[in-house]
Amino acid sequence: MGEFDLIAEYFTRPVRRAALGVGDDCALLQPGAGQQLAVSSDMLVEGRHFLSTVPPERLGHKALAVNLSDLAACGARPLAFTLALALPRADRAFLAPFAQGLLSLADAHDIELVGGDTTAGPLNICITVFGEVPAGRALLRSGARAGDRIWVSGRLGDARLALEAFRGTLTLPGEDFTAVRTAMETPTPRVALGLALRGLATSAIDLSDGLLGDLGHVLKASGAGATVERDAIPRSGVLARQSAAWQHTCVLAGGDDYELLFTAPADQDDAVRAAGLRAGVDVTPIGRIEAQPGLRVVDAQGRPVDIAERGFDHFA
Repeated sequence: MGEFDLIAEYFTRPVRRAALGVGDDCALLQPGAGQQLAVSSDMLVEGRHFLSTVPPERLGHKALAVNLSDLAACGARPLAFTLALALPRADRAFLAPFAQGLLSLADAHDIELVGGDTTAGPLNICITVFGEVPAGRALLRSGARAGDRIWVSGRLGDARLALEAFRGTLTLPGEDFTAVRTAMETPTPRVALGLALRGLATSAIDLSDGLLGDLGHVLKASGAGATVERDAIPRSGVLARQSAAWQHTCVLAGGDDYELLFTAPADQDDAVRAAGLRAGVDVTPIGRIEAQPGLRVVDAQGRPVDIAERGFDHFA
C-alpha cells in the first residue's frame, strides 16, 4: 500500500468547518471573529509512551486524547488536527482499528483531521491540534494567586497503577487490572470542563507528568507557592485498596492521568462545582496557593509529608 493510498483509505474525510483539509500543501482554518488559535503538539513513541501490547483502537484514541487534553487546559474549543505517522509497515490489521479509535474520538469532539504525513519507520505518532478561544480568555499556567483554591478533576493514579501491574511490580485481580488499564489506555480529555472554567479558573494545566511536577510548572509560571492536602486527592476504589505507599506514589507522581489541575478564588467554590456538574466530571479541592514560594504536602492532620522525588517517566 502506497502512502497516498493509505491516507485516502484511512484518513481522508470531508471537512465541514475548515476551509481546506487533507490533500493540499497546507490546510486552511478559519477561527471565528475575535478568536485566538490555540495550537499544541504531542508525540507518542512505542516503548516510551505506550506499550506494544496496547490495542490499536485504544492507541488511536489516546494519541488524540492527550492532545485534546492540552486544548482543555487552555480552555480552547477543538477545531482541527494533523497526524504524522511513522509505521514499520502498512498493516491493515493495525490501521483499520487505529483509525477507528482516532476518528471516533475526533467525531465525539467535533474536530476535523485536515492533514499530516506518513513514512516508514519505528511506530511513532505525532498529532498537532488546533483550537479556538476568545481573545484574552485562554486559561494559562501563570494566573494562580495567593488564596486561590487548587482543584483537580476526576481521579488520579490509576494509569501509574496499571503501569506497575504491566511491569510486574504488583499484582491486581482481573477486574481491577481491566479498570486501571482502561484509565491508562483511553483517558478522557476534559474539554467540556476547560470550556466551563473560562473566566472562572485563574490557571490550569493538564496532568500528564504527575501532580507534583505539573503543579510545579504552575507555581513557577505564577511566581507562587502551594500546600497540597495529600489525603484529599481523589483516587479510585482500585487504588484505595493498595498500600499507602503505592497510593501516595501514584497520586502524587503518577503521570498519564490527563485530568485538569486548576486554581480558582476560594469564594468561587460553588461556581467551580457547578462548572464540574455542567461538564459531567467530579472536581475536588486539594490545597491552596500561597505567597510563600515552594510546594508543601501535608497529611490529613496537617503534618508535613516527605515528597522526595519518586519520578515517573512514562514507560522508560
